[in-house]
Amino acid sequence: MSENHTANPGKRTFVLLLLTLVYGFNFVDRQIVGILAPYIQADLELTNTQLGLLIGLAFAALYTIIAIPIAWLADRYNRVNILSISLAIWSGFTALTGMANNFTQIALARAGVGIGEAGGSPPSHSIISDLYAKEERAGALGIYSMGIPFGIMFAYFATAMLMGQDNNEVDWRRIFVILGLAGIGLAVILRLVLREPKRGAMELSDTEKIEKAPFKESIKTLLTIPSWWFMCLGIALGSFVSYSFSAFQTKYIAVFDPNFDFKTLVIVLGVINGISYAGGTYLGAKCADLWGKKDIRAYGFLPAITIACALPFAIAGFWASTVWTHLIYTTFMLLFLGAYLGPCFAIAQTLAPINMRAMSTALFFFILNMIALGGGPTFSGWLIDAFKETYPDLESIRYAMTVVCFVFVLSVASFIMVSKYIRRDWAAAEARNESLGSDS
Repeated sequence: MSENHTANPGKRTFVLLLLTLVYGFNFVDRQIVGILAPYIQADLELTNTQLGLLIGLAFAALYTIIAIPIAWLADRYNRVNILSISLAIWSGFTALTGMANNFTQIALARAGVGIGEAGGSPPSHSIISDLYAKEERAGALGIYSMGIPFGIMFAYFATAMLMGQDNNEVDWRRIFVILGLAGIGLAVILRLVLREPKRGAMELSDTEKIEKAPFKESIKTLLTIPSWWFMCLGIALGSFVSYSFSAFQTKYIAVFDPNFDFKTLVIVLGVINGISYAGGTYLGAKCADLWGKKDIRAYGFLPAITIACALPFAIAGFWASTVWTHLIYTTFMLLFLGAYLGPCFAIAQTLAPINMRAMSTALFFFILNMIALGGGPTFSGWLIDAFKETYPDLESIRYAMTVVCFVFVLSVASFIMVSKYIRRDWAAAEARNESLGSDS
């Protein structure tokens, strides 16, 4: 059954918030591994390199590869069904993560989570783009992307609620099982209440239809749009630092100040993500929409400016004199870092032809996650182990993360290139979508 929610703002908002909740569950699962890293590492006797692989490449490899055929299906078939099944799969493997007894078992569980999560964002982005016009899309996708900070916030709060009375009573296995079962319940609710909107509703009339794009044509078209390509590189390189930061932050604090109360830490980090990161995400999306109405290059300029501002706070956080100072620097870093999400998601959808939007998100996430999620924690873990041959634990983390933070510079350069090409590409996208409607 298909339904067009665009005539009813209340229904449209409900769908957006429900999809945001699902996206939040996606990041609860990802973040919880980094939060519980010291306990998982100690229990399963993992090296820093193995821990980085577990958080990064073991998850990202299948996630990014499987996302492309799933997106191909989402551009052709019922996106709600695909999203519901995917949520159930990744939640089931989240529960299985809590049952692992060695590196191989937990790596396989994380790979299973990656397979499920591959079907999350492509259909969701495509659905949202059928509910919001291009002038509102950055704002809507900015709200959707708030699933990231809110998911991260909930991951910290869930850890605090489910752990014991002191730092030695953290049953990480139980936390994974409970979160996995909750996600399966949400998948059932999603399937029962959500309806499939008309594809291309914001660009086409009620009588117009679009043809399904061949797989090779989709990839060829998207990869020949320069600002789309540089946007992918920009967010991937920025997230390379972000994923590395979150993967080893709790481990760094545990080494820096072993006496700092872990429950206090996860509650504070939850509040920071829920306010600062979410606030940056929302403000960035709204600023992009407002600035973009005057100058479309804002979709490149805004992320370049905010990531440049995040760089000094990211580095300073690992050289702070106290844990509380580190957390203050983290607050400002996340405020600036969240601003690139809405503009990037809007570019991925608006520059893509209507019949390639799920594929656009899949390719976008392929580039993003192979570089950022697959490369960031994996490279950081290896680099920490490399520095440990010369320096003590604390200094090895500090030097490794300082090196990683400078990848922000490459991200800024990529977004500057977005601003160079986006005027031409945006106009070409509008013409291309008009022709799709007129040819049908």
